[in-house]
Amino acid sequence: MERTFREQLFFVVLCLSVLKGDSRYIENNEISKDDLYSFFNSELKRETPEELMYRRPLRCLDMVAVEGQFTFTADRPQLSCAAFITGEPNELISVDYDNVDIDCRAGDFITVFDGWVMKGEKFPSSQDHPLPLYERYVDYCDSGPLRRTVRSSQNVAMVFFRIHNAGSGFTLTVRKHVNPFPCNVISQSPEGSYTMVIPQQHRNCSFSIIYPVEIDVSEFSLGHFNHLPKRSVPGCTESGDFVQLLGGNSLDTSKLLPITDLCISFTGPTHMKIGCDNTVVRMVSSGKFVSRVSFSYRLLDNQELQTIKLNNVEDFCFNN
Repeated sequence: MERTFREQLFFVVLCLSVLKGDSRYIENNEISKDDLYSFFNSELKRETPEELMYRRPLRCLDMVAVEGQFTFTADRPQLSCAAFITGEPNELISVDYDNVDIDCRAGDFITVFDGWVMKGEKFPSSQDHPLPLYERYVDYCDSGPLRRTVRSSQNVAMVFFRIHNAGSGFTLTVRKHVNPFPCNVISQSPEGSYTMVIPQQHRNCSFSIIYPVEIDVSEFSLGHFNHLPKRSVPGCTESGDFVQLLGGNSLDTSKLLPITDLCISFTGPTHMKIGCDNTVVRMVSSGKFVSRVSFSYRLLDNQELQTIKLNNVEDFCFNN
């Protein structure tokens, strides 16, 4: 799985291109290398006055990592378009419909999805998202003026749209909002550190890193409440509160393979190299306790990937 850092950044774009069936001609699309780097490492604009708001055209296949207004105007029929929107781990995304000029009766649509979809795979998975799948799709033609704003449950969202007539289009306003207890995150960066906290809520939270990385879990406190002593449990699954490390080549965490579980009774190493396209730290909480895990991660270089090429993790990453 020998890949350069630049090729890893192109992973998302290759997935996006599948939506249009043009992955073999990705060098000819309109997304530049500068767009890719800004997608992952942007300086996000916050609380910008209306007259100073960032504005640019929206492309049929696009990535948005900043706040602003994005306008799409069809110059020909555009039947399969998507814009992927992302924020920092502690942010939620809101999308406002503005100046919509489409023909719903002719089959046009604009749909905001709470999460990301790539090749039919969804993040967060249905197991980890608080809403049923049908509620995560908000269609403009169905809701109309009754719901002009859609807010995500995590730091990523997506807009699908189809427009048949040249000259038709719309404007979207994208804003970011602070999320005090983030749950389900796609990392913009191949390296960093993060602390995930679930404050007595029955839910599952995943932190997804779409790179092969080395992970170091430095702290975890699971299955205990405030200052009460930790309980002795027979295993992670039985405890109801545990952390999983997952790996694979799928966006959907339910399709990834477990590498190891961390829980109160865990005594093994917390330092691991995972050579997969997607590495996930997933916390399962019973809702009875305050759960917390802290970890850091960094991108594996080509030499490290070559070294671990024959281990079991790398095998299932290649075979999936």
